[in-house]
Amino acid sequence: MTATLQDALRRPMRDLRISVTDRCNFRCAYCMPFDEYKWIERAEVLTFEEIERVARIGIDLGVEKIRLTGGEPLVRRDLERLIARLSRLQGLKDLTLTTNGALLEEQAYALAEAGLRRINVSLDTLNPNRFHEITKRGRLEDVLGGIAAAHRAGMGPIKVNAVVIRGFNDDELLDMVRYGREHRIEIRFIEYMDVGNVNDWKVSKTVPKSEILSRIGAVYPLREVGRDQGSAPAIDYAYEDGAGEIGIIGSVTEPFCSSCVRARLTADGRFITCLFAETGFDLKGLIRGGAPDTKIADTLRGVWVGRTDRYSDLRWEEIRSGTYRPERHRKIEMITLGG
Repeated sequence: MTATLQDALRRPMRDLRISVTDRCNFRCAYCMPFDEYKWIERAEVLTFEEIERVARIGIDLGVEKIRLTGGEPLVRRDLERLIARLSRLQGLKDLTLTTNGALLEEQAYALAEAGLRRINVSLDTLNPNRFHEITKRGRLEDVLGGIAAAHRAGMGPIKVNAVVIRGFNDDELLDMVRYGREHRIEIRFIEYMDVGNVNDWKVSKTVPKSEILSRIGAVYPLREVGRDQGSAPAIDYAYEDGAGEIGIIGSVTEPFCSSCVRARLTADGRFITCLFAETGFDLKGLIRGGAPDTKIADTLRGVWVGRTDRYSDLRWEEIRSGTYRPERHRKIEMITLGG
C-alpha cells in the first residue's frame, strides 16, 4: 500500500465514495433536477466486477474506507453481491452505505449477511406531509421501518443525515434529536449548500452550524468530541447526560477542505476529486479498453497528486465578501455524484 500518496495540498486519499447508480425512487429537489436529468444508459454503468477492481486498486493506493451511494443504491439489483465482494477486500477497514431507506426494510438482512455493518439514512423530516413534499413520492413509515430493520439485522452504528433548510424544516431540530436519543441513532445535521446547479440555493436558507448547536444545546447540553479520525465531515458532539451523540456538518460556514481525504467514482466510471467538481476523469474508458491495473493505478495516482480542490473554502471567502454567485459555478449534479 502506498500510504504516502498525497495531493498538491498534502491530503491523502483515504475515502472512496462509489455511486452504483444514478437512479432514485425519490425526487428531492435539492439533489435531483426533476425535469432536466438524463439517465445514464445501463450499458454505461460500471459492473460489480469493474467496481471491485477500482476499489481494490484504490486500496493499494491508500483507501481505507468505501461508502456506496447513488442515486439510491438500493435500487441497484443484487447490491448484496457487490457488498460481499467489497467486504472481502484485504486492507479495507470500513464499508458503509448511504440510502434514503425506503427499500431498506426488505433488504437489511441480506445486506448485513453480505458484510455491511454501517449505514447512513438520509431523512430530513419526521412529518409525513413534509416528507412527501421533499421527496415527491414514497412514505415516511417505509423509511422508519427500514431503520428499525437495520437495527434488527445487527447493523451499527446507524446514522441519519438531515439537511437543515431555514423556513422549511429547521423547526424540527429538537424532534430529530429526540428521535435519535430514543432509538440510539446519531443524527447528523447538514448545512444546506449549493450542490448541483438547479436547487435554488441561497445563503439565507442555510442554518449555520453555530445556530444548530446553540438551539440543540439549550435543551440538551453537549460537549464537543471532534471529527472521527480528524477528517470526517461531521464534528461530533456528545450529550452531557450520556444519551448518545449528534454530528453537525458545517459545510458552508465551517468548510473543511484542508482535511478532505475523499474521492468519488460515479456510476459511469468517472473519477471525481471534489463534491463540487465540474468534471471528472474517465476511468471506464481505461477499464473497458483493456488497461492493466498498473495503468489504472498510475492514472489515479496522477489525478490525485495534482488535486488542488478547495471549493468550500473559496465559497465561504466569497460569501463573506458578498461576491459569491452559485450560478457561476457549473457542478456535477448530486444525483450523479452520490454525495
